[in-house]
Amino acid sequence: MKLFPRLFLGHLLVILVALGALFLVVELIAPSFYRHHVEQMVALIGPEGRALRPDLERGMRRTLNSALLAAVPFAVAVAALTASLTSRRIVRAVRLLSDGSQALAAGQYARRLPETGRDELAGLAHNFNVMAGSLERVEQDRAALIGNVGHELRTPLAALRGYSEALTDGVMLPEQAAPAIRREVRAMERLASDLSLVSRIEAGRVDLHPTIFSARSLLTAALERFGDAYAERGVTLMAQNPPDDLQVRADFERALQVLSNLLSNALRHTPPGGRVTLAVQEVGGQVGFSVEDTGSGIPADHLERIFERFYRVDPARTRGEGSGVGLTIARGLVEQMGGTVRVTSGEGGSTFTFTLPLA
Repeated sequence: MKLFPRLFLGHLLVILVALGALFLVVELIAPSFYRHHVEQMVALIGPEGRALRPDLERGMRRTLNSALLAAVPFAVAVAALTASLTSRRIVRAVRLLSDGSQALAAGQYARRLPETGRDELAGLAHNFNVMAGSLERVEQDRAALIGNVGHELRTPLAALRGYSEALTDGVMLPEQAAPAIRREVRAMERLASDLSLVSRIEAGRVDLHPTIFSARSLLTAALERFGDAYAERGVTLMAQNPPDDLQVRADFERALQVLSNLLSNALRHTPPGGRVTLAVQEVGGQVGFSVEDTGSGIPADHLERIFERFYRVDPARTRGEGSGVGLTIARGLVEQMGGTVRVTSGEGGSTFTFTLPLA
C-alpha cells in the first residue's frame, strides 16, 4: 500500500477511536450534568412529577444521543477532509524529496526543494538543499581540479614534445636537450607528488611524528634552505630572534615544509629589492610563525580562496611557477598538527601566519 492511503486510513482510524471514546464518556458522565435540570422540572410539575422522572431522564438522554449521532456525519466529513489535506501535504513533501534525491543521483546538483513553513518538513527541505549545495561545490571542485591538472601538465608536456622533435630533426644535440628534459620531468614529478600529498592530507592519512623542538631551530633551518635563493633573486630575508626557551610540539619536517611553502610563495611575489621577514611569538598557548613580505599584496576578494587548490590571484604572472597547491598543503599540515593558518594583506604586502602547539 502506498503512503497516502496508509496516512489517510491512519487518520480515519484515529477519528473513529476518538468518536467511540466521545460516546462512551458522554454515556458515563452526561447524567450528572442533566440530572439537576430534571430535578428542577420535577419540582415545577409538583407531586406528579416524581413519576415522570425516569421518562424525563430517558428522553433527555435520547435527545442528547440523537444530537450526537446527527453531528457524526458532518464531523467525520470535516475530519476526513482535514486528514486528506494533511496526508497530501506530507506525501507531496516526500515525493519532492524523492524526486530531488533521484535528481542528485543523476548528477543534477543544482536541484533545490521549496522551503515553505517552519515545521520539520521545511527543516528537511532546508537540510536537503544544504546537502545539494555541498555536493554541487564538490562536483565543481572536482571538475576544476581535473581542468587545473590538465592545464598544469600541458606546459611541461608541450616542452617535452618540442625537445623530442628537436632531437629527431637534429636541431638539438642530446647533451643540450637532456638538462631541459630533466627539468620538465622534475616539474611533473613535483606536481604528482604535491597532488598525492594533498589527497592524503584531505583524507587525514598523513603520517606525523611530533617531537619537541625550539622555534629558533625551525627558523634557522628555513634560513639555511632559502638563503641562497633569496640572495640570487635580490630579496632580503630577515628573521627576528625568538626566545631560546620557546618550545614547539609538532612534526619538525612537516613544520619546515609549511614554512618552506610560505617562503617560496613570498619569494615568487616579492620583487627584487624587497624584503621578507620571519617572526615568532607566543599567541594564546600556541607558537605563532609569521612570514611578512613587501610584495604587491593580495586583493581582498581573493583572500578567502587563496588556500584552495590551484587558485591563483594572477594566473598570467604565476602560471608555471610551483604546482599551485603549496598553500593548500601548508593549511592542511598545520591543521593536522593542531594549529591554524591565516593571511592578511594590503598594498604594502602580505603576512601569512600559522600557529603550532606550545610544548
